[in-house]
Amino acid sequence: MWEQSDSRLRDDGWCFACGPHNPHGLHLSDFSFAGDQYLCHFTPQHHHQGWVGLVHGGIVATLLDEIMSRMLWQQGVNAVTGELNIRYRQPVAVGQPLTIRGWVSHEHGRLIATQARMELADGSVVAEAEAKFMKT
Repeated sequence: MWEQSDSRLRDDGWCFACGPHNPHGLHLSDFSFAGDQYLCHFTPQHHHQGWVGLVHGGIVATLLDEIMSRMLWQQGVNAVTGELNIRYRQPVAVGQPLTIRGWVSHEHGRLIATQARMELADGSVVAEAEAKFMKT
């Protein structure tokens, strides 16, 4: 069983989504808060594709999970993903700039419910997610 040795989850820079040391990762770095939403901008490249010219659905899922998880981390909340539900609205072409937004919808005990949305530059929604995070 996994055990955390101190009260804060640790980051060693090897996170697949945002770790600067992971040569195979997404290297997300453009994060910011805008009111109660947490934002990230990302432009997927050819090596993020599934079907020819389209971003792999697992990369889309990773981006949505990361925005919600990192938002909690930045607010000092120790939590891990307990459940993640995604609705894909339209395919994402490689090379299209994306904005990913996350926010907390409510808390109940150890559970934090979050939501996220991925948008194209014109504001059209590509994918949406709901997640439940468990405080550690």
